[in-house]
Amino acid sequence: MNTEIFGIVAMFLITLLLAIPLGKYIAKVYSNEKTFLDPILKPVEKIFYKFSGIDIEKEMSWKQHLSALLIINLLWFLISMFVLMNMSWLPLNPDGNPDMSPDLAFNTAISFLVNCNLQHYSGETAMSYFGQMWLMFLQFVSAATGMAASIVIFKAFREKAADKLGNFYDYSLKSSTRILLPLSIVMAIFLLFQGVPMTFEGKQSVTSLEGQSVEVSTGPVAAFVPIKHLGTNGGGFFGANSAHPLENPSYFTNMIEMIGQFIIPMAMVFAFGYFIRKKKFGYMIFGVMTAGFLLLAVPTVIMEMNGNPLIENLGIDNSLGAMEGKEIRFGAAASGFWSIVTTVISTGSVNSMHDSSMPLSGLTQMVGMMVNAFYGGDGAGILNIFIYIILAVFISGLMVGRTPEFMGKKIEAREMKIAMIVALFHPFLILVGAAIATAFPEVGASTLNNPGFHGFSEILYEYTSSAANNGSGFEGLGDNNMFWNISTGIVLLLGRFLPIIGPVAIAGLLAQKKYIPEGEGTLKTDTSTFGLMVFAVIAIIAALAFFPALALGPIAEYFSMN
Repeated sequence: MNTEIFGIVAMFLITLLLAIPLGKYIAKVYSNEKTFLDPILKPVEKIFYKFSGIDIEKEMSWKQHLSALLIINLLWFLISMFVLMNMSWLPLNPDGNPDMSPDLAFNTAISFLVNCNLQHYSGETAMSYFGQMWLMFLQFVSAATGMAASIVIFKAFREKAADKLGNFYDYSLKSSTRILLPLSIVMAIFLLFQGVPMTFEGKQSVTSLEGQSVEVSTGPVAAFVPIKHLGTNGGGFFGANSAHPLENPSYFTNMIEMIGQFIIPMAMVFAFGYFIRKKKFGYMIFGVMTAGFLLLAVPTVIMEMNGNPLIENLGIDNSLGAMEGKEIRFGAAASGFWSIVTTVISTGSVNSMHDSSMPLSGLTQMVGMMVNAFYGGDGAGILNIFIYIILAVFISGLMVGRTPEFMGKKIEAREMKIAMIVALFHPFLILVGAAIATAFPEVGASTLNNPGFHGFSEILYEYTSSAANNGSGFEGLGDNNMFWNISTGIVLLLGRFLPIIGPVAIAGLLAQKKYIPEGEGTLKTDTSTFGLMVFAVIAIIAALAFFPALALGPIAEYFSMN
């Protein structure tokens, strides 16, 4: 047991030690400062710029950033629909996997486009290698989209006054070439040496321990898995995701993959502080995020290690913890920790069955996605917590009787309206989606595998995961049908782009305002006191919005079990 805890602590500390220098590097990349990868990657980027006709010297306003972001995502969506609905005759399909139906292709295309990877299909049986490689491309560009959007906020608060905030295409390409690609290569090398397959051959015949011949799916897995985690995507090459022994063979690869999904969201926080030249502010954000993360992770690990008391009451050995739906090579502690890392960071990959978690572990997993600001996805975490910071600044200003100011810019009615719309739209999507699925059981709840409180948790989790661009699920829910594919697809779209549009719009509006130098009465936003205020705003909004729904699901299940 002590060894399991040591593994978790070591993973967190290693991630933190790597994230600080990575944050400095990220800040340099977006500041156009010299880095050690320039001689290798600058020529590659110049080729892209030459053939695309992009002029990176031409800076964009915040509206032009959003326009470019939405148009290029529309193009990728159309290409995705074509690929997914025509895999049967496209190349690299040695196993003869079929085309997707229109509704499943709609859901899958949107899901990978919005950095969610909600999979209503089983990877190795539903996707050709060509389809998997296209999804791998989306895992790069969807993560780069979130990072590029967050850099608009970085830029807005670095300059005292600015109408132009850099170039979206430049930010997006550098996110892929300078950050995601190098890290993916390093991680892929680790996975290759641990036995993760990298091949374009079809299924391979393997003789099992019982002497039976088994057909085992393989593929370019070692290339797919790194960007799945580093891009906080989460979609599994195999249906079992990171519980599959060819996707996550050992405890060592389990640590590598957890560090992979953790490192960029954590580094982006430090990069923010370095980029705007306010390191203390970055540390304040990191403190708020880490406090929230630990408040979810610690009880989850304890609950999963303690296991189900009802099993212990039957006289059955429960010393390994809650092992239903978990892999013995990882154990209950590492599986419980992964479940919070993947939901807090909006990755969505799984190394265990979340549907089998203890009831209150399911609650903490959902709370991580409901808040969606404790680290968050690549770039998305900064975008989401920025909304809470604006709300905290406004409330704090009212409490002391001053006009709210942030980074030398006044927070006025227009910015507050946008912030409130974004803050309230997230619970709106989750609760309305869950209400519709519950109210019309013939289309929604009819596919549940579990009745009662746990069944409601399955519904609530599905829409929470979709709205948070997470992608994990309580897989007792049969979600591959017209209702779930279309309804979650709509939630995926709205849950991704409004939380990008809102913060970018606020940052753009503030950037255009006159800079007000800090004075004696200026609210300090880089202190622990303000950090507590931000945390209080997050906790109050989450509690008011989601507690009634959680009481009907995991909380009620917990009390009924005890």
